[in-house]
Amino acid sequence: MEHSEVIRKLHSAYCRLLRNDFALLELNANERSITHKLAEYLQSEFQEWHVDCEYNRDGDIPKQLSVQNISTNDTDARTVFPDIVIHHRNTKNNLVVIEAKKSSTAHGSADEEKLKAYIAEHRYQFAFAVIFPIESRISQANPSTDITEVTA
Repeated sequence: MEHSEVIRKLHSAYCRLLRNDFALLELNANERSITHKLAEYLQSEFQEWHVDCEYNRDGDIPKQLSVQNISTNDTDARTVFPDIVIHHRNTKNNLVVIEAKKSSTAHGSADEEKLKAYIAEHRYQFAFAVIFPIESRISQANPSTDITEVTA
């Protein structure tokens, strides 16, 4: 898939989130609730792909990264859970990986390192950091500023 088409589809899904689920941002809902809704809109944009939240599999084994000091929910701190992936399950065909944060908790460097590792180690074609505008940033919501592409 062409880079411009991926960007267009991602921006379209994000705009639908802002239009249809603005209340989640106003209410400062849990990040998982917001990423779930974004994933729903992404699925309608990427119909020929699987869109999954917190997908931790690489085929039939847990997905891992070699980057040090990555916080995970895993007891041995090795399995990773990307916020959203667009891929074909049980293949090495990985299109997009997304790490999302609310603007009230955004800290870019760790997520950027994870995204670079997803590209290098799991061959995602595209990686994006998404900042959901919360509190004072809501009025400035814009896919051009809230979505940042990360390259290896």
